Amino acid sequence: MILYPNVKINLGLNVLRKREDGFHELDTLFVPYFGICDTLEIEPSENLQISIEKEGGVEWDPMSDLTVKAWRLMNEAYGIPPVRIHLIKNAPVGAGLGGGSSDAAFMLNGLNEMFNLSLSEEILAGMAAKLGSDCAFFIYNKPMTGRGRGEILEEFTCPALELLDYGQGSDKAEWKLELICPEGVSVSTADAYRGITPGTPAKALEDVLRQDISTWKDELVNDFETTVFRKYPVLGEIKAKLYAEGAVYASMSGSGSSLYRIVKATEK
Repeated sequence: MILYPNVKINLGLNVLRKREDGFHELDTLFVPYFGICDTLEIEPSENLQISIEKEGGVEWDPMSDLTVKAWRLMNEAYGIPPVRIHLIKNAPVGAGLGGGSSDAAFMLNGLNEMFNLSLSEEILAGMAAKLGSDCAFFIYNKPMTGRGRGEILEEFTCPALELLDYGQGSDKAEWKLELICPEGVSVSTADAYRGITPGTPAKALEDVLRQDISTWKDELVNDFETTVFRKYPVLGEIKAKLYAEGAVYASMSGSGSSLYRIVKATEK
């Protein structure tokens, strides 16, 4: 079985408050982006195996990869047999795109299909949430608001989203997302949270998203930009350049370092 885990982009991200469990309460909109995908191959095996291909090499123990953790979780719950995992990493690490979370979620979906478990999306999302805050989103892989740590999901749509190309090359879209991944800049989530001041925005995220897309520039905010741009000024410079080149909206995704812009679909 070969799967192609895509990445995600955050349209707006508000850090509302720090919780008693040490996590932060978030409010964001996750949308899938299909312009960057990993390749995940899963096949039955006599013992659990994993190999990972990544430009520049792998900086972590492959047996600690989230795909392995996904298999262990599924094995513990349903006693599935061992598999061989081969993962080709195309999504950049430390870019705020959820590449590892996507791999894990696609792994759960793939194992569910491979071993005919017939698990519902709700059950799979519950398992995915144990692996990471944004893992559950990739089970559904469609625009959804994310609250709590990002694991409390609800399907969402608005006029702008219905006209948006998510990197799949739609010829009917009026707007398209374009992703920018600066080389040599990797942002840790811990760094992004360091120094951030949580707070409730003047206008609810969903209300801003329902407005005309031309208003997003002034009202749709990613709270992480304040701390991340301070440490990595080049990212703020890239965002300014995206607007100078005609983006109707530009932002950092998640905790960075990737950024994206929204432009007219007819523009390059």
